[in-house]
Amino acid sequence: MSFNETENILLCYPLHPDSCPRAHRVTGVKVAIYAIMLLIILMTVFGNLLIIISISHFKQLQSPTHLIVQSLAVCDCLLGLLVMPYSMVRSVEGCWFLGDVFCKVHSSLDMTLCISSLIHLSLISIDRYWAICDPLRYKMRVTNNTVTVFITFTWIFSFVYSFSVVFLGVFAVGLETFILQVSCFGGCAVYFNKEWGLTCVILVFIIPGSIMSSLYIIIFNVVKKHAKVLSEKVSVTSTGVNSQSSAHRERKAAKTLALVMGVYFICWLPFSIAVTVDPFLNFVTPVDVFEALVWFAYFNSTCNPLIYGFFYPRFQKAFKTLIFTYICGFNHSDTLTFE
Repeated sequence: MSFNETENILLCYPLHPDSCPRAHRVTGVKVAIYAIMLLIILMTVFGNLLIIISISHFKQLQSPTHLIVQSLAVCDCLLGLLVMPYSMVRSVEGCWFLGDVFCKVHSSLDMTLCISSLIHLSLISIDRYWAICDPLRYKMRVTNNTVTVFITFTWIFSFVYSFSVVFLGVFAVGLETFILQVSCFGGCAVYFNKEWGLTCVILVFIIPGSIMSSLYIIIFNVVKKHAKVLSEKVSVTSTGVNSQSSAHRERKAAKTLALVMGVYFICWLPFSIAVTVDPFLNFVTPVDVFEALVWFAYFNSTCNPLIYGFFYPRFQKAFKTLIFTYICGFNHSDTLTFE
C-alpha cells in the first residue's frame, strides 16, 4: 500500500503500528446513526424502568407472572445501560477504545443479558400456558417462590455460561490462525467456530422460539375454543352483542400472540442466520451488516416493555398513575382500581 493510500485511511489509534482502521462515514450519516441508537437506548432503559417501578410500586401487580415480567425488564434495562452504549460507539466508529479485558467483559455481559432475556420470554409463555390451559392447578403450581427459583436459575445459568464461554475462548477453537490474521489494535470482535455458532443459535433462538411458538399456538387454540363455547351459550339467552365481544377477544388474542412471535422472529432470525452461516463462509459478512443485525436483536429488548407492558390495561393504568403522580404532580396513589 502506498504512502498516499495509507494517509487517507483513518485509524483508531494513529500512533499505534497495528491499529484497526476507523469506519469512514460522512458526518451527517454518523450523527443520524448516533441519534437512532440513542433513541433505542433511551426507549429500552426508560420503558423497562417504568415496568420495574410499576410492579414494585403497586401491590396489585405483584403476582408470579409479573415477577417474571419484572425480571425480564431488569434484564432488558441492564442491556440498555451496560451494553448498548459501548456497542453504539463500536458500531459507529468501528473502534474499541476500552481495552481487551473490558472487551471480554462487554461481550460476556452482552451474551448474558440477551440469553437471559430470551429465557424470560420462554418462562412467560410457559406461565401463560399453565394459566390458560390448566387454570385449576395454576395457583398451586405457580407461586412466587417457584417463580423466584426459575428466575434465579435463569440469571445464574446465563451468567456462568456466557462468561465461561468468552473468557475461556472455547468458541474460537480452530480459528486461531484466522483471528491472528484479522485482529488489530482497537478491535472488539467475537468469532464463533462452526460448532459454537450452531450451539449459540440453538440455545438463543431455536429452543426459546420453539417453546414460545408451540405454547402460543396451543394457547390460541384453547382461547378460540373457549370463545366459541361462550358465544354459543350466550346466543341462546341474549342478543349477539356478547357474541361480538367474544369474537373481539378472540381477534385481540390472535393479534397479541402474532405480535409476540412476529417481533421475536423479526429481531432474532437475521442475527441467528448470520451467526450460523458465517463460519461456513469464512466470515464474509461485512462488519457494518453484522453490527446492524446485532442492533436488530437488541431491538427486541426495546419492544419487550411495549408488548408485555403497554398492551396490557393494568400496566397502562399503572403508567398513567405514575406519570400523573410524579411528573405532573397530581394526587399520589398507591393503589390501582380495575373494572
